[in-house]
Amino acid sequence: MLPLSSLLVINKTLKTPVYQQLTNQFIHLIQTGVLQGGQQIMSSRKLSEQLDVHRKTITQVYDELIVQGWLETKAGSGTFVAKNLPEIHPQKLDEKPTITERKQAGFSFSTNPILKREVIKSTDKLHLDDGFPDPRIAPLVDLARAYRSNLLNGNSYQKLGYGDTKGVLWLRQELAKYLNETRGLNITAENIIIVRGTIMGLYLTNLAFLKAGDTVVMGECSWLSAKVSFMNAGANILTVPTDENGIIVDALEEICKKQAVRMIYVTSHHDYPTTVVLKADRRIKLLKLAKKYRFIVFEDDYDYDFHYLSKPLLPLASADETGVVLYSGSFTKSISPAFRVGYLVAPEEVIEHLAYHRRIIDRQGDNMLENAIAMLLHEGIIQKHLRKALKEYKQRRDFFCELLNQHLKNVVNFQIPEGGMSVWTRFDNSIDLVRTAENAFRKGLYFSNGIHHDLPHKKFNSTRLGFASSTLTELEMCVEILKSVM
Repeated sequence: MLPLSSLLVINKTLKTPVYQQLTNQFIHLIQTGVLQGGQQIMSSRKLSEQLDVHRKTITQVYDELIVQGWLETKAGSGTFVAKNLPEIHPQKLDEKPTITERKQAGFSFSTNPILKREVIKSTDKLHLDDGFPDPRIAPLVDLARAYRSNLLNGNSYQKLGYGDTKGVLWLRQELAKYLNETRGLNITAENIIIVRGTIMGLYLTNLAFLKAGDTVVMGECSWLSAKVSFMNAGANILTVPTDENGIIVDALEEICKKQAVRMIYVTSHHDYPTTVVLKADRRIKLLKLAKKYRFIVFEDDYDYDFHYLSKPLLPLASADETGVVLYSGSFTKSISPAFRVGYLVAPEEVIEHLAYHRRIIDRQGDNMLENAIAMLLHEGIIQKHLRKALKEYKQRRDFFCELLNQHLKNVVNFQIPEGGMSVWTRFDNSIDLVRTAENAFRKGLYFSNGIHHDLPHKKFNSTRLGFASSTLTELEMCVEILKSVM
């Protein structure tokens, strides 16, 4: 018999019970071949004496291992490692059992380099982010109340069980009313599918409607996540230029004359990343082209509710008479990125088709959160929050732009955005934006170096500086750091 006491280690500082520690270590010794099939194990009495633990603990370990099939008993002979286990060549004995780190897979697979991108994470530093909301002014108390109410009240079997793949009906009903009132849509709950954000809505759309080799058109400087999603779907991506009036639709028409286009991705209300608005004449022509050439218009309306200059232009979807527009929005930019509730609006048969595909990747969303959002929409709390946030963000936009003009006017160039939560800022060519971002981060300020906006043939030396998530005092501190590192 092996001296098990030298191979088994008990750590009483761990939360894992002693019997479980010993059970796991026994299994590891068998799996690594230290204990071989048919090998006799010392009695529970002897092992308990050597390890200085209660005999009942060792008995519990042996019983568990027998139930799992690692050990077996023979009447009158003792306890043995099960004989029916595959033969394992023993590894070199160590004083203590070791657990190998799981870093490499034991099978082959290919990786797609386009998917390897830095993940934006929250930071406690000062930030001029991509254009995120300030969760400190979000209706979190009301949301917590609504979540608790929906969790504890009503038919628990219905609320806590499986629901509609399209999303909670109450939310879709309230959302239909809200979008009809604010966006000029003419829809019902059957025209909506709830998703976990625009990126999921886009992935579903690609899964349901794109084939490898299909042509997708987008602005030459556009949202990288959308581009990566199209590339991952195997699409052939073509780009059209953007000016102060949005994407140049005439360039899209020239593409349509030469080849079939399956989809165009557009951020019509606040172009990403430049924040400019797609003007009315181009909107009309874009819809006419979609009708004529029968391509899908994926309209990403990521921050429609925050428009400061005048009343926001109605989305393309409001004028869609032929069912070519898939309209996407979310509460990510309205409340907080942590609340993953978004939506796609489309003709009923499209929603039905998307729901079939949604089911194979995500059976349903968060019923409790969706019910809570529905309650806040029904009570008018989200609408009230958006009005408050619009006023607050406008003040922050004006203050931030004034700070940039006052302290950095010789090295930055920008247009005050009509809407949205960030300023598209071009830095003087003498400024190394990558190095500037690194130096700022060392001083406690995060902002993107903007290189993912550059094109192979064109370097913008520009980035989005988000103002909405910072107070006036914080914005002052941000600009001071930015000034100091340039």
